[in-house]
Amino acid sequence: MSTFDNPFDPKRRLRRCACGLHASEAEHRAAELGEAAAPPDPAAHYERVIASAVMRAVFPHDPTRRAFLNAVGASTALAALSQFFPLATATEVFAQSAPGTIEKKDLKVGFIPITCATPIIMAHPMGFYAKHGLNVEVIKTAGWAVIRDKTLNKEYDAAHMLSPMPLAITLGVGSNPIPYTMPAVENINGQAITLSIKHKDKRDPKQWKGFKFAVPFDYSMHNYLLRYYLAEHGIDPDTDVQIRAVPPPEMVANLRADNIDGYLGPDPFNQRAVYDGVGFIHLLSKELWDGHPCCAFAASREFVTTLPNTYAALLKAIIDATAFAGKQENRKQIAEAIAPANYLNQPQIVLEQILTGTYADGLGQVKRDPNRIDFDPFPWESFAIWIMTQMKRWGQLKGDVDYKAVARQVYLATDAARLMREVGLAPPATTTKTFSVMGKPFDPDKPEAYIQSFAIKRTT
Repeated sequence: MSTFDNPFDPKRRLRRCACGLHASEAEHRAAELGEAAAPPDPAAHYERVIASAVMRAVFPHDPTRRAFLNAVGASTALAALSQFFPLATATEVFAQSAPGTIEKKDLKVGFIPITCATPIIMAHPMGFYAKHGLNVEVIKTAGWAVIRDKTLNKEYDAAHMLSPMPLAITLGVGSNPIPYTMPAVENINGQAITLSIKHKDKRDPKQWKGFKFAVPFDYSMHNYLLRYYLAEHGIDPDTDVQIRAVPPPEMVANLRADNIDGYLGPDPFNQRAVYDGVGFIHLLSKELWDGHPCCAFAASREFVTTLPNTYAALLKAIIDATAFAGKQENRKQIAEAIAPANYLNQPQIVLEQILTGTYADGLGQVKRDPNRIDFDPFPWESFAIWIMTQMKRWGQLKGDVDYKAVARQVYLATDAARLMREVGLAPPATTTKTFSVMGKPFDPDKPEAYIQSFAIKRTT
């Protein structure tokens, strides 16, 4: 039986459960046990509830209602009923007071203009926010410190952040501790080490002593992956090279001006360096760790707890957009949607090379890797644990850390799983997994042993 009665179907009896939201007590009990799916369209659901109540009032005896509908038809009955009772107004009032109603529909979400933010950005022009009942203004922002400060000051309701940032904010690394959350990963892979074209013959990292590198932020996967790569080749990232934070939109200009020798940064600025003829792609970050997280959708714990329905709608919109972006056949359409000046402000061909994985490497070759960037929203808690091991390895995080507790608190895997199911996706059955970085296995159950296994580190 359908979850919703149709009050204008003369072949059906009007039956209701005690709460008024199900067609029968049996369906009510099934819903309580999680056996019934959530209604796909809340507005239609509320309209049906109101119409059923009105029809029941007008025709207290169901056989009379059915006879009336058989005589005049459903559309005539609806039109007649609407003349005497404002169904649309009643539906709107009911929806606003019903459980699950979005508390705040007008939201501001900050983003940095990089392809890592694709789901957050594309959800605006492609209608994913509107689909979930939200009016979201996505605001281009200059740098990660600005993103952090504007979200902490509540100028933004939520934001595109680097996946280590919610952990750093929660732990008070580099700032006062404020409970923060990361309920969804924006992208996996999608970064690269780009070097100045003048270094095209220096492909061995052992030749890089004295180089000046840029990363987007101290608390970034870019910083940790670059440090990891250098250290695995015997280069101490704190003494043998210089690493400094540079906003991604300024990376190509700094490479062109010879202020830096290279960077591990986000796209589109790896491909843009190739497009402009000033750099080449040394390697993709997926060659270091295939499937690594990079950027994320983040919000304060306060936002999550005080506006739970708004949070759920926003997260569902992000997850929905991420699933759409995960399909290769949608990538050119997405490139067109996010290329304009108010979003990434990049040539569409540059974005297509990144998103489709067919790209020029700056050394005269065209490469094909459909997983150069990919999109998977699930925030694995083991990702958080790995990030914290690198914070500790390089002296950013000191003292004892309850890795698993912090990971559960910040990376909201259970929320993501629940809302993924609500938009028709199949989440993983667990919240942690093992993986390898540059061939070295990582066990999230043994983070301290992992840190101590490295020859180059700041911890003793």
